[in-house]
Amino acid sequence: MASLRSFRWAVHSLRCFRSPFSTSKLWISTQTSLLGDKNILLMGPPGAGKTTVGKIVAHRLGLTVVDVDDDVLEPTWKMPVAAKLAAVGGQRFLEEEGQALCSFSASGCVVSLTGSNPLHTAAMQHVKESGVVVYLDVDSEDILARLERMKVNRIVGQEAGVSMRDILGYRKQFYEKWLDVRVLCGRGETIEEVAEKVLKALERYQKHDTETFVSTRRGEMESASKKTFFSDVVVEGLATDGGLYVPQNGLPALSAQEWQRLAEMSYPERALVLLERCIHPLDVPAGDLRTMVFKAYGSNFSSAAVAPVKHLLHNQYVQELFHGPTASFKDFALQLMPQLFAYCLPPMCNYLILVATSGDTGSAVLSGFGKLGDADGSRIGVLVFFPEGGVSEVQKLQMTSYRGGNARAVGVRSDFDFCQRSIKRMFGECGLTGHLAVEYGTVLSTANSINWARLLPQVVFHSSSYLDLARDGVIGFGEPVDVCVPTGNFGNALSAVYAKKMGVPIRKVICASNHNRVVADFINTGEYDLRGRPLLPSRSPAIDILKSSNLERFLYHASERDGRLVERLFARLDAQRHFSVPQPLLRSIQQEVLAGWCSEEDCLAALQKVHAQTGYVLDTHTAVANVVADRLQDGSCLVVLCSTAHYGKFAPAVCEALGIGSVPEDPVEQLRTLGSVASGPQMHRELTGLDSRTGHAVCPPDYRALVEEVDSMILDSFMKVL
Repeated sequence: MASLRSFRWAVHSLRCFRSPFSTSKLWISTQTSLLGDKNILLMGPPGAGKTTVGKIVAHRLGLTVVDVDDDVLEPTWKMPVAAKLAAVGGQRFLEEEGQALCSFSASGCVVSLTGSNPLHTAAMQHVKESGVVVYLDVDSEDILARLERMKVNRIVGQEAGVSMRDILGYRKQFYEKWLDVRVLCGRGETIEEVAEKVLKALERYQKHDTETFVSTRRGEMESASKKTFFSDVVVEGLATDGGLYVPQNGLPALSAQEWQRLAEMSYPERALVLLERCIHPLDVPAGDLRTMVFKAYGSNFSSAAVAPVKHLLHNQYVQELFHGPTASFKDFALQLMPQLFAYCLPPMCNYLILVATSGDTGSAVLSGFGKLGDADGSRIGVLVFFPEGGVSEVQKLQMTSYRGGNARAVGVRSDFDFCQRSIKRMFGECGLTGHLAVEYGTVLSTANSINWARLLPQVVFHSSSYLDLARDGVIGFGEPVDVCVPTGNFGNALSAVYAKKMGVPIRKVICASNHNRVVADFINTGEYDLRGRPLLPSRSPAIDILKSSNLERFLYHASERDGRLVERLFARLDAQRHFSVPQPLLRSIQQEVLAGWCSEEDCLAALQKVHAQTGYVLDTHTAVANVVADRLQDGSCLVVLCSTAHYGKFAPAVCEALGIGSVPEDPVEQLRTLGSVASGPQMHRELTGLDSRTGHAVCPPDYRALVEEVDSMILDSFMKVL
């Protein structure tokens, strides 16, 4: 990668033409810069250091620096900015400042905007056309300290009864609106450190082609022949060779100071900053990403905290991931992923989203895609396959009672692995995918956790749990915690591993299985063995999975990106239903994760014990995590249990554990019974409105029957628009 120092350019002469209120305009130009002839527009609140940072960046890049206060406003007004503000007042000042900026033009310069420029829409639209807006997101305490030292008296809105903190808080919305690139500054960082971050952020912006994705089965071999970007992997879902997409250069790491800044933020704000780091702005611009994130994590969640963390017992805390619209952790990805999918959707083709679910994914997919407007949703259909006898009755009702758009759920008289295997087979059959494309103009994609856009949002809630504990003083920042995750398809556990890679001080990720313990056995022995191993029904059906898809991504990570090894292992699993990993790789795996399992009896006993001691009702999956954490966690640090679903989804098992007799057969009545005796958490609002009279289609355990359902879905959904 070329250094930024290679982008030094000779500075051309400065040309200024007078008065922005005449027919002339202020024009400044230099030779082509780091971003071609685009300007680098530094934006931020008063006291953020824009002027000094601008000078450093311009010097490093060999560019002309323009300070809007000194080089545009004061020459135009022929008076100091503070005097102008005093003379005309705040409202008139903003208008005249905006007019002056509208008459300013520059090319290939570093431009330090004023703190109030972003409050004028027309002015910002004008300058944004000429360059990239870099937001210096500086800690408020640092800004207040600088302004106090500087005795600043020329800030719009600075008047009696209005605190500087209030002014900064009000203006933040405007900075967020206009940014192209955020430079998150840790508390106490020097101006020189901020300038260095600006240079790195600009280099990242310019080098979009370095943020590509590769298949777990090809790895570095693929990157030389093909560039696959975030916008591609969101739509494609599965790599063409059957592998899973991963970022070629891994995930970015944040510094300790940056993580501490996030601790002060709300959940949507944390999500936005982290996702901006992981999604290049040329794939999804920052403004569009902000709109999506705040829509995803807004009033559709029943908790203002979105993913609150609460003390459970001893050193155990529970992160409640069930406050979304369908009462499971899948909502964190699937309130956002459909928006990303619609944004990245190429023109012309229709897309059919195929989903296999062990319970929670189905309703979350239907909810997420169902919120897309007609413009986005008319070319997208959703078909969910679920094991007819392998989900709870409430989970089934959530899927089959959905009404809206091009979406439906179909039961299959088999297990989740058959559903998932069938979908992967459809993606791999060129004859089928070609037929659908040619005959119906329809392309297949997926919203299962094999899609990278499903995993990425989950990294946020693992990060957020740590930040909440640090913010609330439960731990000091930097102290390690363990995270215990009910584990089936390994996506949630892998997201915790990724959060650790980004800098969250997670010591161990503990994978908790029920009696379908293939993942736990593998992590403990290095043997992944499906031979003679039937899938056993359980009271925690969302983790009733034998073939764990995201384990492939984890092995790619643990093997230091050895795509050939991963390809051999999973080819052997397909052919022989078994593989074993070399001992060095097993040691690497065990450095990252621990694993255990619990019986059905232990699950119910844990649920009863926790309720008796605390009054808190766990769902069956969180009870599995509780049992495994008790066995494996050494007590030397806190452990966060991922509460992946609301207990109401598994009412019969919970009633059994709590000793509630005379449980009604009707699942809606079961919810009412359970809600009347449970002291907390309260019954989820989504579950109380279900209708148990809903019917649905069921197909036999035959691959051809599932293909027929795909054909039927396409005809029903898209024929009207073909």
